[in-house]
Amino acid sequence: MRDAEGAEPDKSRGRRPTMEDVAARAGVSRALVSLVFRGKPGASAATRERVLRAADELGYRPDNAARLLASDRSRTLGVMLTVHQPFHGDLVEGIYPEAERLGYDVLLSATGPGRDERKAVEALLGHRCEALILLGPSAPAEHLDELGRRTVTVVIGRRAPGAHVDTVRTADAKGIRQVVDYLVELGHRDIVHIDGGRAPGAAERRRAYRAAMRRHGLGDALRIIPGDHTDEAGIAAGKTLLAEGRMPTAVLAGNDRCAMGLMHALRSSNVEIPRDLSVVGYDDVHLAHLWPFDLTTVRQNADGLAQHAVRCAVDRLEDGTVPPREILLEPKLVVRGTTGPPPDGRRG
Repeated sequence: MRDAEGAEPDKSRGRRPTMEDVAARAGVSRALVSLVFRGKPGASAATRERVLRAADELGYRPDNAARLLASDRSRTLGVMLTVHQPFHGDLVEGIYPEAERLGYDVLLSATGPGRDERKAVEALLGHRCEALILLGPSAPAEHLDELGRRTVTVVIGRRAPGAHVDTVRTADAKGIRQVVDYLVELGHRDIVHIDGGRAPGAAERRRAYRAAMRRHGLGDALRIIPGDHTDEAGIAAGKTLLAEGRMPTAVLAGNDRCAMGLMHALRSSNVEIPRDLSVVGYDDVHLAHLWPFDLTTVRQNADGLAQHAVRCAVDRLEDGTVPPREILLEPKLVVRGTTGPPPDGRRG
């Protein structure tokens, strides 16, 4: 039977250490030990350190699940992600430390084949998550609004007009504009965009590409290849360009994963990047700076997005009068080895 204190066994004594054991070792009351482990005020920094040291010496580890069964709150944030999107992994890495700093646990639920967003979300709610952080959800705004009225909900990576949710996202239009401005300055005029289809953020990036090309007087040269935020979409776009027999001078992919797929397809057919074609991605995932990618891309501030999302959720949990907010972070163009001037004879 689980100990009411939820502690792990003290193997040296053959039984589980308890809060009373920690209190005796630290020379404080059990109530003070409880305050320390619940992160509540009432213990000085020196006392807190003494309690934690005593717990470590005894091998005492509070069991959060047991503790929360007796609590009205779970202090758990549920995070929905897509496993095959590297940028979601970067976001999760930022969510954990910020949640811990604010006294919350994190529970993950992934979407995948046979497991849609609704199933992933309901699993989080079924585990008593107090708030939801959704990484790039594709659900319509009306569905997000319905969810946001059931529980505190934060959306990362897309707009959700009219929905009762917090949104934290990058100013995608500005990021795309930076790319087109940079490529035009290098001399490129034949710039193709592989879009993200219905993926989160894709529509805004698509609109921004059109606007930026027209602003440079390149409306007649703009071209959008339908795609997705996947390496398969990049590979398919590469095959399309190769079959046409005449390459553009630059390609702006919908995200880094798509750009990496494109580069794989082109390099397999001896297209040299950036000598024959410049390639730009979007996100700046961890792999982007590594060989063989060394990818020029637009950096989204993953840590900043994650931290703001956690704070939005916690602010509304701690104060029910706080309304949902929209937070917009700045993008940054990161120039690496996949871009250069257009091939000789094709400069603007």
